[in-house]
Amino acid sequence: MTAKSEPVREDLVLALPKGRILDEVRPLLDRVGIIPEPEFDNDNSRHLRFRTNLPHLSLIRVRSFDVATFVAFGAAHLGVAGNDVIMEFDYSELYAPLDLGIGRCRLSVAEPVALSETDDPARWSHVRVATKYPEITRRHFAARGVQAECIKLNGAMELAPALGLSRRIVDLVSSGATLRANGLAEVETIADITSRLIVNRAALKTRPEEMHGWIERFREATHAP
Repeated sequence: MTAKSEPVREDLVLALPKGRILDEVRPLLDRVGIIPEPEFDNDNSRHLRFRTNLPHLSLIRVRSFDVATFVAFGAAHLGVAGNDVIMEFDYSELYAPLDLGIGRCRLSVAEPVALSETDDPARWSHVRVATKYPEITRRHFAARGVQAECIKLNGAMELAPALGLSRRIVDLVSSGATLRANGLAEVETIADITSRLIVNRAALKTRPEEMHGWIERFREATHAP
C-alpha cells in the first residue's frame, strides 16, 4: 500500500490597502516578522502580488475598498481595512478581531461654511448628500428619521456643493485642511475611524491555528512599546 500524501495547503494571502494606510502598516509588518520582497517598497511598481520571507505567505496591494471584498470572498485570508469600509459593506464573512490603532480619522458630514453658520442639523428632514459611503450615510440619517438621498462619488467630494450637485457631503476627514481649502465645514461626525485586522470567517474555521496565530502576532505588534 502506498502512503497517503498530505493535502497541499493553500498559501495564505494578506491583503493591504494602497496609499497612506500602507505607510502606517509597514512598521507592523516588520514587528510581526513579515519581510516583503524589495519590489513591495517600490512606489512605481505595477506588481500587485508580492512574495515574503515566509514561503507560504504572500501580500497583495489593492484599493482600500477592495481589501474587504478580497477577504470576504476568500481570495485573501487576512487584510487591513478601515472600519469605514467594514461598515459600508457589512459582509457577513468578515471578522474584525483587532483594532490596529492606525489610520485615525473620522467620517463626517460637511457643508459650505456660509450654510453651516445658520444651519441646524437637528431640524433636517431630508438631505441630499454626495458620498463614497451611501449605505453608512443612509443608516446614519435613517436612525434619526431623516431621509437621505445619496449621490455616489468615488472622489472629489468637495466639489459637489460648489457645482450644485449636493449641498452636503459625507467623507473621511483627518486634519480638515481639504475641507477648509474648498470652503466647507464639518457639521456632524458619523464615526471615528481606525484600521482593523480583518479575517475571512471560513478560513478561521478551516485553519484555526494559523489564523489565530496571526491575530495574536498582530495583537502583540500593535501593543508593543
